[in-house]
Amino acid sequence: MAGGGISGYVSTGPATQLAQSNDLLERSGQFEALGAMLDSVRSTSRGRLVLVTGEAGAGKTALARRFTDEHRESTRILWGACDALFTPRALGPLLDVAEETGGDLARAAAGDAGPHEVANALLRELSRQAPTVLVIEDLHWADEATLDVVRLLARKADTAPALVLGTYRDDELDLRHPLRVVLGELARASNIARCELPRLSPDAVAQLAEPHGIDADELHRRTAGNPFFLSEVLASGDREIPPTVRDAVLARTARLSEQAAALLGAVSVSQPQAELWLLEALASESQLACLDECLGSGMLASTTDGVAFRHELARMTIEETLAPHRRAALHRAALAALVAPPAGAPDPARLAHHAEAAGDAAAVLEFAPVAAARADAVGAHRQAAAQYARALRFGADLPLEKRVAFLEGRFRSAFRADDCDEAIEAMHEALAGHRTLGDRLREGDGMRRLSDVLFCPGDRCTEAERLGRHAVTVLEELESGRELGLAYANMASLCMNREDPDGTLTWARRALELADRIDGVEIRVHALNTMGTMQLLAGDLAGIERIERSTTLAREAGLEVDVARAYGNLAWAALRNREYAVVDAALAAGLEYCTEPNLDLWRLYLQGFQSRSQLDQGHWTEAAETASVVLGDARTSSIPRILAGVSLGLVRARRGDPRSEDALDAALALAEVSEELQRMEAVAAARAEVAWLRGDRAGVVQATEATLRQASELGARGVVGELALWRRRAGISGETAIDVAEPYAHQLAGDWEAAAAQWAAIGRPYDEALALAEGDGAARRRALDQLHELGAGPAAAIVARSLRAGGARGLRRGPRRTTRDNPANLTPREVEVLALVEQGLRNKEIADRLFVSAKTVDHHVAAILRKLGVHTRGEAGAAARRLGLAPTTTERLHDRPAGGDQSH
Repeated sequence: MAGGGISGYVSTGPATQLAQSNDLLERSGQFEALGAMLDSVRSTSRGRLVLVTGEAGAGKTALARRFTDEHRESTRILWGACDALFTPRALGPLLDVAEETGGDLARAAAGDAGPHEVANALLRELSRQAPTVLVIEDLHWADEATLDVVRLLARKADTAPALVLGTYRDDELDLRHPLRVVLGELARASNIARCELPRLSPDAVAQLAEPHGIDADELHRRTAGNPFFLSEVLASGDREIPPTVRDAVLARTARLSEQAAALLGAVSVSQPQAELWLLEALASESQLACLDECLGSGMLASTTDGVAFRHELARMTIEETLAPHRRAALHRAALAALVAPPAGAPDPARLAHHAEAAGDAAAVLEFAPVAAARADAVGAHRQAAAQYARALRFGADLPLEKRVAFLEGRFRSAFRADDCDEAIEAMHEALAGHRTLGDRLREGDGMRRLSDVLFCPGDRCTEAERLGRHAVTVLEELESGRELGLAYANMASLCMNREDPDGTLTWARRALELADRIDGVEIRVHALNTMGTMQLLAGDLAGIERIERSTTLAREAGLEVDVARAYGNLAWAALRNREYAVVDAALAAGLEYCTEPNLDLWRLYLQGFQSRSQLDQGHWTEAAETASVVLGDARTSSIPRILAGVSLGLVRARRGDPRSEDALDAALALAEVSEELQRMEAVAAARAEVAWLRGDRAGVVQATEATLRQASELGARGVVGELALWRRRAGISGETAIDVAEPYAHQLAGDWEAAAAQWAAIGRPYDEALALAEGDGAARRRALDQLHELGAGPAAAIVARSLRAGGARGLRRGPRRTTRDNPANLTPREVEVLALVEQGLRNKEIADRLFVSAKTVDHHVAAILRKLGVHTRGEAGAAARRLGLAPTTTERLHDRPAGGDQSH
């Protein structure tokens, strides 16, 4: 299995000897840290997930292999690798593990089980034999289903006596990389550790270079201390230092015989490994006879039942040097062999990969759709869409009916992955096919589905409604049943999203009438959900019951998307009405549900609403963390990113961070292309608040004018009240007679006391403090204290100025600059204590280190836990790393005593 580079220690063959001893150069701390964690797993039976990260060639796999080799006699070792295929196998590394374990895991991974079922089967397998070390290699190549298993595994890792090592390249994660999202979510977990592998220092490079007589300074300059590059340069045996990794690999290969080099070429096309039986189909007898030479050179390594390159960079280099006809011939041979493996079923994703590389259109069309269906079944929707796209590239001569079927498959998968651009493109082409075929029913239904997708980006809402109406026209002419009912329900949803109660009710009633005639559960679920949401948006709490009824029906019918949609709509409408108990209950249930069936898009919506709920209720650090997770997921749908941008921007603005403008400008850019209030309301209020904080009256006017007018026309009393209040605070008159919701009505009428009481009852401390700031001197002092507790420096400064203008003296000052500069408002001493807590030191040890009493440290630790909103020292350490308040290099876990104090 392809993996990470050599970390500067002796490998199995003399050609790769890099030092006189087999010590891990500048990796001993990480090695000891892993050993300490394995000892903890062994003594407590509580598992741990460790993310081993570094650039390509940093030695991630070498560290993992050395560690597992060291503990193989006392520990069960399981190993799986993600594929560097054009389109990776769904659940690829779990299939590797299942091949070795068999049992429930093999049945779950080989079938159509969802990620949650595979994760549970894996946890049961890990619990079967203690302790176990599980390595999941190259997560940067992981498919969606594998990432979902990792996400679920992380949540429950401490329930199984296993140490799970996940390796990935941290230099290959762009903004749209799915692993970035998972890493953002895992940052919250207290049972996650990071093991970072930096480049080797000049001293280490000098130690490696000394036996070879190579200029150490030049070697470090050329290789930048990358262990894989170093190993290739030194193994080449030349005094001349190759300028690139590719040149170094080729220089090393040049030392092999012609037949051994040809064998390397055969192995290079075989991913994730070359099984021995497959190698026999790809190589001649004379080439196979050189296998020992390749292994001895260090280019290849033995796997469970075959061989693979020690590093993917070397494999890619060798494959790229193959002549095109030679490469195609090897892929054809691999395809022929893999169609009928000696054991087990053929892998359609692997077959589709070789078929494309061989240019075999018939084989691509045979295997890619099967691989797509398999990927969709286990939740790997991006990979499914890619497989359909692969089939379409080779399917120009297919019958139109078949091509349209592939286009619709690509549309479904891309929509589930929230790649709206790809979904829209696929459905437009499918609709053209339906028209050519004269299939009006599918054309009308396709219009309805495309209308639903067009809503998500926010800039095509008018087109979505036009297409939705056209779908109704087409389907009414056909007097269709299910399709027409869903078209009615879609129109109701579009009206609800632009907050048109009459249109929503009209279309929803049509949908329900048709659902009653044909017993259409899916239609009824959709319409009830929409009607209930519109009711709740209008302030009628009876809408909650209707949404909950929709949720129950959807669960009973197995309509996963409708269940997720119900939770999302309930959270949105309850937020508008400041019903936070309802919001938080919907979010808790919805996030749990959306984790299980791999409903990533809806989970993203829920996390957007969650960031806003946390912000409103004064949990600002949590709001910023949740918002960062959402913003790290570069999907197409705009509403989650708008909400997250507003939450992050307001946390920064309220804490006096000038970067607030960046987040709010990005949110505005997403929101202003839409005509919908739901996208603009939060942005307008946030921009008004930021303008007020800096004393910019004109900015408040600009931020609120258009949205206030729209909210008034739609009767959105809460939105009207919030915007009108910011305008009044900025000295803009004229909104006192408008119809607004409470508590805004009290504040606009000058009854600050009633407003503050209502905000307190609702649970919005920042708004309570701002209401108190409008009161008498005593109330304003209370407001000042409350704003300081929240860390709301700019607002506190405004209140303090008003008090001083009235003659007040001796006012409480806010936290010192050094305290404000960290997002948890810790004092410098608390940051220092937290760093030592994060290293695993007990309070007495910290006291000795800082020359203070243990009781003083007790007080500091208690304050840290309170400010971070956590309950244990382990959670405090995780929060510190997440917020950048403590060192992260291998978490200093090698200094942490196994089974250390996690209490307090």
